[in-house]
Amino acid sequence: MKKIVGIMGGMGPLATVDLMSKIIHLTPAKSDQDHIHMIVDNYPQIPDRTSAIFGKGASPLPSMIESANRLEAAGADMIAIACNTAHYYRNDIQASVNIPILDMPKEAVRFIENKGLKSMALLATDGTLSTNLYQESLREQGIAVVEPDKMTQDRIMEGIYAVKSGDLDEGKKLLLQAAKIVLDQGAEAILAACTEIPLVLSELDGIRVIDPTEILAKTIVDRCLVPTFLE
Repeated sequence: MKKIVGIMGGMGPLATVDLMSKIIHLTPAKSDQDHIHMIVDNYPQIPDRTSAIFGKGASPLPSMIESANRLEAAGADMIAIACNTAHYYRNDIQASVNIPILDMPKEAVRFIENKGLKSMALLATDGTLSTNLYQESLREQGIAVVEPDKMTQDRIMEGIYAVKSGDLDEGKKLLLQAAKIVLDQGAEAILAACTEIPLVLSELDGIRVIDPTEILAKTIVDRCLVPTFLE
């Protein structure tokens, strides 16, 4: 019997749809019935994660716990969070539910290590950068991390919020400019460590992009389709 995944979404809504789409495209299905049962809580009213981390806004934790409880009550066997920065609160959310919460940064770092990459340019929100969600794990695996300078990081944040507002063209322009700047510092690939970034950047832009959303989607497919007797 296939497992049910609960998706904590709305951070932002387009990124939530992107995760769902990637799960669907990665599922080896021949009919509707072969696809994975997803319960999605698209909850854009969760307070901004980066603002909260810097003490400039309400904590998103109560709303995320509310979302996790709602997904568990609805029948989810596991939870995926469609936001990188929100993983800063993952352990506290996990303590509120009895089903596992997948760890997108951990899965992405495992993927990078398995690919043998030795240097990554990190594109993420200020919140993700400040909490070292990726840097510590990457460096533990001997992977060098190139972080943007302040001017480039300001451009990244502007690009992320342009995508959140629906201005994909402006977001792409700003994020592609930033990606080229950090790649010029010697990184092998871009780690798109904000779920808005893969919405506008891909290898079609002539750069190598590691997409944690896609890695999370593949993890979900693998876990949901494993036969019960193999668990």
